[in-house]
Amino acid sequence: MTRKLISYLLLVPTFLIIGLFIYYPAVLTFQKSVYRVSPFGNRNIFVGLGNFKTLFTSQSYIQEMWTTLLFVAVTITVGLTISLLFSLLLNEKVPGIGIFRTIVFSPYAISPAIAGMLWSFLLNPVVGYVSYVLLNLFGIQSHWMTTYPAALIAVMVATVWQNLGFNIIFFLSGLQGIPKSYYEAATIDGAGAIKKFFKITLPLLSPITFYLAIMNITFTMFTVFGVIDIMTQGGPGNKTTTLIYRLYRDGFIYFRTGMASAESVILIVIMAIVTFVYFRFVQRKVHYR
Repeated sequence: MTRKLISYLLLVPTFLIIGLFIYYPAVLTFQKSVYRVSPFGNRNIFVGLGNFKTLFTSQSYIQEMWTTLLFVAVTITVGLTISLLFSLLLNEKVPGIGIFRTIVFSPYAISPAIAGMLWSFLLNPVVGYVSYVLLNLFGIQSHWMTTYPAALIAVMVATVWQNLGFNIIFFLSGLQGIPKSYYEAATIDGAGAIKKFFKITLPLLSPITFYLAIMNITFTMFTVFGVIDIMTQGGPGNKTTTLIYRLYRDGFIYFRTGMASAESVILIVIMAIVTFVYFRFVQRKVHYR
């Protein structure tokens, strides 16, 4: 009995932190989503589902939904593909490979705001190194932050770059966990490098890919607003405004707490649906050794 009591007491700090910083704000968000602050900010007016109706009848909000969907789909597909290719190269046993692995992982150690700042400098049309190289080698000159779709592409590139190290670490771990005997047996059977990749490497990496897809969706949905705020501020013409950046502006710039709370609820529901569908249907195709 004493040991059980001690176990529960040790869990109390964890439950307090979770309750205070996760469950309480979530309940408060749902509560505030059915209210609207009065024009003078002195009282909350109950509007029921009025905030949600306003959002779903707003052309700008629908556009931001499509922008978010495009942003998430492209960054995850491109990011995971590039990460896997880099992982295959970094898995080779060559001198100094540890240094290259450290260099590739380093972008993940910086914050989204710093990543946005770095890419703002690199893509600057006057002094940016990337703009200089593109202009001299391919004749491409673009005002990356102020034209569309260049601005959206720039934010996507910065997001993929920052998340690259995180993905590579997990892919490398998965590659190093695949027994060499599988490849040796495939070689004896006459399988080439491409067949080995699609028949051995890719299926056995599916648990890692499944996990990374969920983590990348979470990252691009919630933490990317720092990159957007530094690079484009949602412009030009709200073309790079995602749902999380819209929420940030409504909540912390315009102080429309009711509307921002409704947007938070929508994001929670979207993530819940995505996670359910992914675990319910996609996980069936995941192969565990």
